[in-house]
Amino acid sequence: MISPLAAALGLSVQDPAFWMPLVFMVLFFAIIVAGTVLDGFDIGVGCLALFAPADLRPRMLALLSPWRDANEFWLFLGMGLFVAAFPKAWGSVMSELYLPLCVLALGVLLRSVSFELRLRAPLELQARWLTGFAIGSVITALAHGFLLAQVVVTYQTQSGDIWFSVFLALCAVAAYCLLGAAWLIMRVAGELRARAVMWGRRAVRWAAAGAVGVSVVLAFANAGVFLKWSDGPQWPAVVMLWVGLLTCFVSIEMCLQRMINSSYRTTALPFVLTLCVFLVILGGLGYSFFPYLVLDDITIWDAAASVDSLRLVLSGTIIALPVALIFNIWVYWRMFGLSIAPTPPAFGK
Repeated sequence: MISPLAAALGLSVQDPAFWMPLVFMVLFFAIIVAGTVLDGFDIGVGCLALFAPADLRPRMLALLSPWRDANEFWLFLGMGLFVAAFPKAWGSVMSELYLPLCVLALGVLLRSVSFELRLRAPLELQARWLTGFAIGSVITALAHGFLLAQVVVTYQTQSGDIWFSVFLALCAVAAYCLLGAAWLIMRVAGELRARAVMWGRRAVRWAAAGAVGVSVVLAFANAGVFLKWSDGPQWPAVVMLWVGLLTCFVSIEMCLQRMINSSYRTTALPFVLTLCVFLVILGGLGYSFFPYLVLDDITIWDAAASVDSLRLVLSGTIIALPVALIFNIWVYWRMFGLSIAPTPPAFGK
């Protein structure tokens, strides 16, 4: 696949003008996956905090404290890499997505400010900042879904496209709630875990509807994507992909249903299955869009910076990426397993 693509561009596979944009596209996609998955449970728990009882909200946010700094890292890294590596697409993308991107920035800012000020505010004001964090999480999830929908319909603003964008924005909230609920099931016990099971059961079908919706609309809105998935010898792989996705959704719902009446010592299965769903959907989107940044309009080679600029950015990436990986591995290695709330010391004794 790579050699014919290079020949069609009039380049050789060894030419830096060909392989360097590919490297940055892989890095950019990896950052999107990492940000969606690793920041996803953070966003999901924040969304769920809006529906949780007041006495459980501080515990939910306390669970997120070790990962907050790491989660904020991915958005800025992805935006910086996109601007540096693909500057010729930045104007086109921003001109079409400036409104949902501004909403996304507002949600991220509200989340960050509310989380930090909650820790420093007087006791009587902490509930307000906690609500602000929850509202910011919902705004962020809605913006993610709306952005994805607009990219799928190639920035169309007809009535049907807008309604699809609204539908996918709501499904994105449900998907993040499912990921957050599955993470809470894995991390806590007691009432919060029981409520997380119920939240997950309510969200899983909406998340499945969003996954099917984005796949169908992307395929039927673009003939090239439809042919890429339907034409050729990859039919068995496509069927297996859909069967695996359906199996994951059904297994998640069955697992959550069983947890209503029984308890499991190992509760990571819903979280792992939800991660698989996210990875399959993101992988399918990446395959559908390749090699375009804007479908049927701008390829990664059209948008790439000069080879000298890419070399400079790649040099900085080679230095910064290992540091970022070490930092994130160090932060996330305790993401799995049951969290036990600390017992306050008995100062009066």
